[in-house]
Amino acid sequence: MLESYLTGLVVCGGIIVAIGAQNAYVLGLATRRRFHWWSAGVCMSADLLLLTLGMFGISALLLAMPGTLAVLRWAGVAFLCWLAFHALRRAWTGQQGLGLAGGEAPGLRQVVFATLAVTLLNPQVYLDTLLLIPSVGAQQASSATFLAGAATASVLWFSLLAWGGAALSPWLTRPLAWRLIDGAIGMMMAAIAFNLAMGNGVPVA
Repeated sequence: MLESYLTGLVVCGGIIVAIGAQNAYVLGLATRRRFHWWSAGVCMSADLLLLTLGMFGISALLLAMPGTLAVLRWAGVAFLCWLAFHALRRAWTGQQGLGLAGGEAPGLRQVVFATLAVTLLNPQVYLDTLLLIPSVGAQQASSATFLAGAATASVLWFSLLAWGGAALSPWLTRPLAWRLIDGAIGMMMAAIAFNLAMGNGVPVA
């Protein structure tokens, strides 16, 4: 039970750390200290719903079609390599991952709808929550405990974004900080892809 929980925590945590539109939007709000906890809460709720649907849907699919696991495994490797490549390229070229555009501050309604948009209109979210993470969870002794660990990772991560982004806003607005963040993300995604390709944690047919 504990092993399943920790696996869910580590797997989900390692994947959602990748800086995409969703995470960057929450960080952007946090650095401005504007409805960032509302945005983080929407992201947590969406993750929990999608992970639950994926966890209990993918298990049935894998039981009916065992070969699907191998497909998901290599799809996951390719996707993680893509994430690593783009993160490392941003770190190398110095492209800032977080835009802090000026203009009129958004209201609560705009923040909620924008958070839903960057969450639900992003194909990466579905690949993570409906396919990649559940494909690992389906192999655990307790799917429900794995799901609890994955949900905990989401809550911790978005809480960290909201709190840490607000607390460290002067530092996070510097381009050098984003080069360091993207470099760390790229290395983490590459390591996860390597472990998945080697079959660590995923049975090889």
